[in-house]
Amino acid sequence: MAHTHNQLSPKEGIWALRKLPDMDEAQFNQWQTLLEHRTGMTLPPDRRSFLETNLSIRMREIGCSSYQAYYEKIVTGPEAVREWATLVDRLTVQETRFFRDPDACRLVADYVMTRPREQLKARAIEAWSVGCSTGEEPYTLAMILDECIEQLGMRPLYGVTGSDISQPAIEKARQGLFSARKLLGMDEDMKSRYFRPAERNTIKIVNRIRDRVCFARLNVLDLDKAPMHGMNIIFCQNLLIYFRRWRRREIVKRLAERLAPGGLLVLGQGELTDWQPPGLQRVPSEKVLAWIKRQSDEE
Repeated sequence: MAHTHNQLSPKEGIWALRKLPDMDEAQFNQWQTLLEHRTGMTLPPDRRSFLETNLSIRMREIGCSSYQAYYEKIVTGPEAVREWATLVDRLTVQETRFFRDPDACRLVADYVMTRPREQLKARAIEAWSVGCSTGEEPYTLAMILDECIEQLGMRPLYGVTGSDISQPAIEKARQGLFSARKLLGMDEDMKSRYFRPAERNTIKIVNRIRDRVCFARLNVLDLDKAPMHGMNIIFCQNLLIYFRRWRRREIVKRLAERLAPGGLLVLGQGELTDWQPPGLQRVPSEKVLAWIKRQSDEE
């Protein structure tokens, strides 16, 4: 996770070079518990160095000299809420890109192209990207829907919602500005249709796509409070890997409740094993983990 930081003053520079003591077992357990309690995410022991690195970077920025002092700042300090939001952003924003999983993208396109025409004409297609990070996934879904609806020769009735726990990620996503490297490997025709050059080597998503996507801050532990209902497509990839198995099942059950009958739920490969979510039917695919909600709404 690359983050740019302001130049350090000479005094801060000396402080920044001081190595923090290693995190002991009790401290690591304390942070593990806090993260799981507040976000549901589990941090296995082999991620201790990842946690140490990210905490120490942030602690140096604000001049905090011990893990314990920083923990107390996050739990009870006057800036606790803001500081927690900053830290969660550091710990959860993952590397993401457009059309990250081509097989899942094809499945979504096939799903839309095979919907009954009357259904597509009757109401807008609603898609939801859960754990959307900086926006590449929901914008990808919007581009797929746009292409499909154009091929079908229909009016563009669709909308995409992206949700994430990180407020800074959501704010970045709303801008629709991306570095050129995010588009590496993308089909040239798609690039020219959906992106325009912007300032300082950035690329901007075209307004007609950007206007179709809205973003909301949402912790997946609070799905019961989410305003999304009757979604046709829910895309939740590379998020469940951070949760315990029982919690993954809880999350998937909640997502299934948000699907319209006949709606499509797409997860990441290997994120849910040996379990059949109630009311859903597995899509026969070797390469994509996905389910369709049965038309009768009985669970």
